[in-house]
Amino acid sequence: MSVKIKAVSKALPKYSRATAEIIPFLDGWLAGKDERFIKKVKKIFEGAAVDHRYSFMSPEEVFSDLTFEERNEIYSREGIKLGEKCLKSALEQTDWLPTDLDYIITVSCTGIMIPSLDAYLINKLKLRQDIVRLPVTEMGCAAGISGLIYAKNFLKANPNKRAAVIAVESPTATFQLNDFSMANIVSAAIFGDGAACVLLSSCPEDEGPEIVAEEMYHFYDAEQMMGFKLTNTGLQMVLDVAVPDTIAEHFPEIIHPFLAKNKLAIQDIDHLIFHPGGKKIVQLVEGLFSELGKNIDDTKEILRLYGNMSSATVLYVLEKFMKSNPAKGNIGLMLSFGPGFSAQRILLKW
Repeated sequence: MSVKIKAVSKALPKYSRATAEIIPFLDGWLAGKDERFIKKVKKIFEGAAVDHRYSFMSPEEVFSDLTFEERNEIYSREGIKLGEKCLKSALEQTDWLPTDLDYIITVSCTGIMIPSLDAYLINKLKLRQDIVRLPVTEMGCAAGISGLIYAKNFLKANPNKRAAVIAVESPTATFQLNDFSMANIVSAAIFGDGAACVLLSSCPEDEGPEIVAEEMYHFYDAEQMMGFKLTNTGLQMVLDVAVPDTIAEHFPEIIHPFLAKNKLAIQDIDHLIFHPGGKKIVQLVEGLFSELGKNIDDTKEILRLYGNMSSATVLYVLEKFMKSNPAKGNIGLMLSFGPGFSAQRILLKW
């Protein structure tokens, strides 16, 4: 039973700013701090390889003393709008009706919603009352691929079914006004907000790249490296400086055995669909792949145009590849990293 990706769509929030337009807001945020520290923070923003980013909130709201409750309310309200927008767009691409969906997976880690986003989308689009729903939370940047893996397993076990995976993220809603740690600063410099939707099918008549293999990889004793700490002021970023080195250490085990199980080597991969976690991770993975004769130029371009949108970002990279109409027989490797610490991998064949 083959499972194929039928369509990918993206949706962007109403607020957007170039990085150069964000820099003046840093002066207000960092008022009273040491001048050398202020210069260092501005240098981090300017050197983050992010030229532009979108947000659920205006810059004035981001750099304000909004409470956790107020920020989460914006996350919920705008997230529902964006989730509906990208799901509608994907359905329009395929000429599917909302009632054609058998399974809906929603992915997010940057706010708290109960009921989860999928419940709102069922009502907004009048999805079927017997649709199977799965909200995926707390998996961070890796969850875009995680959602695809769960959808693929459902569809493989259920012929002639269709699924939607919707990732909606607002990392800017987690910004901590009174936290001047490197984790909060780096997070503010690299993250942006966005949403994406992927439609998948196990119906024989539906065309698209096939998910031929998928696998997760879990790092032992690395829970402390990445995630959020729930505080009275919201979700506080946890980001260990050792993340890039840890990825580099595990990289051969993440890539080569997975490919070997599918009788492939890195030389057989035509497209690298990699989640751009940030400049350092991108540079690290680019170096490792360039030694193998591959590039991640599209990943770098998505980071430059939108920033890291957590789980949605790798789906933006996927959408870019889908639009380029890869040749029949081309093979793509999707890869992302997230809290746990974990790596998620998918093999696609066009």
